[in-house]
Amino acid sequence: MTLEQEINRRRTFAIISHPDAGKTTLTEKFLLYGGAIQSAGSVKGKASDKHAVSDWMEIEKKRGISITSSVMQFEYDGFCINILDTPGHQDFSEDTYRTLMAADSAVMVIDAAKGIEPQTRKLFKVCAMRDIPIFTFINKMDREARDPFDLLDELETEFGIATYPITWPIGCGLRFKGVYHREHKSIYSYADAHRGRERLSSIDCTIEDTDKLDELIGEEARAELVDQVELLDGAGVDFDLEKVRHGKLSPVFFGSALNNFGIETFLECFLRMTTAPLPRKTEGDTVEPFDPRFSAFVFKIQANMNKAHRDRIAFMRICSGRFERGEDYYHVQGDKKLKLSQPQQMMAQERSVIDEAYAGDIIGVFDPGIFSIGDTVCDPSMKVTFEGIPNFAPEIFVEVEQIDSMKRKQFAKGMNQIAQEGAIRIFCEPNSGMERVYVGVVGTLQLDVLESRMKSEYGVDYRQYPQPYTIIKRVPDGVDVSKLNLYEVKWVQDFRGGNYLLFQTQWHVNHTLDKNEGLNLLEYGDTKDE
Repeated sequence: MTLEQEINRRRTFAIISHPDAGKTTLTEKFLLYGGAIQSAGSVKGKASDKHAVSDWMEIEKKRGISITSSVMQFEYDGFCINILDTPGHQDFSEDTYRTLMAADSAVMVIDAAKGIEPQTRKLFKVCAMRDIPIFTFINKMDREARDPFDLLDELETEFGIATYPITWPIGCGLRFKGVYHREHKSIYSYADAHRGRERLSSIDCTIEDTDKLDELIGEEARAELVDQVELLDGAGVDFDLEKVRHGKLSPVFFGSALNNFGIETFLECFLRMTTAPLPRKTEGDTVEPFDPRFSAFVFKIQANMNKAHRDRIAFMRICSGRFERGEDYYHVQGDKKLKLSQPQQMMAQERSVIDEAYAGDIIGVFDPGIFSIGDTVCDPSMKVTFEGIPNFAPEIFVEVEQIDSMKRKQFAKGMNQIAQEGAIRIFCEPNSGMERVYVGVVGTLQLDVLESRMKSEYGVDYRQYPQPYTIIKRVPDGVDVSKLNLYEVKWVQDFRGGNYLLFQTQWHVNHTLDKNEGLNLLEYGDTKDE
């Protein structure tokens, strides 16, 4: 295949949802269709002792939720698909935001009984901000659900986006008979015993074929379906692929991920409607995916994904061209040439070394500690810098104290490695080494993750003490913090030596500025001094 053909068949998308909407289950059904796995694990371990392929941390398996984003690649119907499965819990929203930066489109999973939930709302805004296509899968139709028109109205009102149902549900819960495919004008009949063991065959049946419809779904369901489809056709918006590709119109599908119903229909329509890899903005220009020169950015760093390897992997989204193993590339932020060691294709925590990859692909490379989130790696002739990935200021702080002083090295190594991943913030008091360590997080569940990982990956236990601080500000480079007049303010440094101040309230921030004339404090995540 030519470079253009290879890139054109790539589809890279993120799956987003509120917790428990069925996102990870949907991901696994996609993998089943692609032949990437032979059987799906029970996400919460109820049906078997398996766990979801995309949930690989011990704490994920115990709690039955996704805590870190996973990357999975598989082939289906001539397409090379890169799925980014993201955490649904709001405490890990930053990991999800970063992952969305690496996606060309998003699949939004909504629980049919609950509709739009707070986390879904936040994630949608990130997608809209990036102008990327959004496809909606309304899940759990085999259970009691809200009226589908109410769900569509909520989507349109909350998100300010038009919707176009490609499939339409016939009942719900115990009365769920299947879906009507508006494009194909055919019925997909639901059977609880199906469970994804065979391909679903559509039954050609027009709305006008009253006798056949009555036989398939019953007279009452047929009458309701006819009325609903007439309303959709008469009052609904027209389908417009251009609007879909710019995030202005969301195609909607109904089904049951757990029972593997409606998934294949969704996948086939999605692949046809969504785009190949999109151009990427840099600080001064735009990089086209078909530019033969390789470029990529780091959107995630993860240590200890596989206990057998005990290494750290930097996840890169390829933005242009073709990656070749063994070639010399340029690390823009490090200002040096490098060879990407052992480039890997990922399947959650499983990995295989690859020789090449293309724009749209996600690859993992060994990181000896040189990469940071947002770094650019490219052909030496390009030297581009992609737009930065947002950082979120921590709002909850604790002091941690190791219990066993004999494990000081393991404690320091664990804290430093997890700090470099960028999701959990680790700080120290200046000149204290690792004696006074402070942890900052967005949500309390991240503290549980840190404690679990330090114990399972580094063999370290520690005590933690809640701190009263809720606001963090960065001190510009060149300011001598030791000479500042500080009252009830904690001075800390990150693993790179950057200076930060922790405040209890906005009053403390204002008081510090009043007492230190000319002091300019920056927001957390600001990379440049003003």
